[in-house]
Amino acid sequence: MGKIGTTELLIVLAIVLVIFGPKALPKLGRSLGKTLGSFRKGMKEDADDEEEEETVVVKKKKVVEEEEEDA
Repeated sequence: MGKIGTTELLIVLAIVLVIFGPKALPKLGRSLGKTLGSFRKGMKEDADDEEEEETVVVKKKKVVEEEEEDA
């Protein structure tokens, strides 16, 4: 359980086509694509922020260690 087969996917797509109609499907596809794009962009920015935070912490740690060695 958990995997979607070809038959299940076709049934879901047929139901979506019946509910929304053929004219609305391109709009739905575009909005879904934009949503996924912004989600991926947000995830990438979050990962970049975490890397920057880790770099800052490592640099601060080195400065503290150097100060302790000088004292």
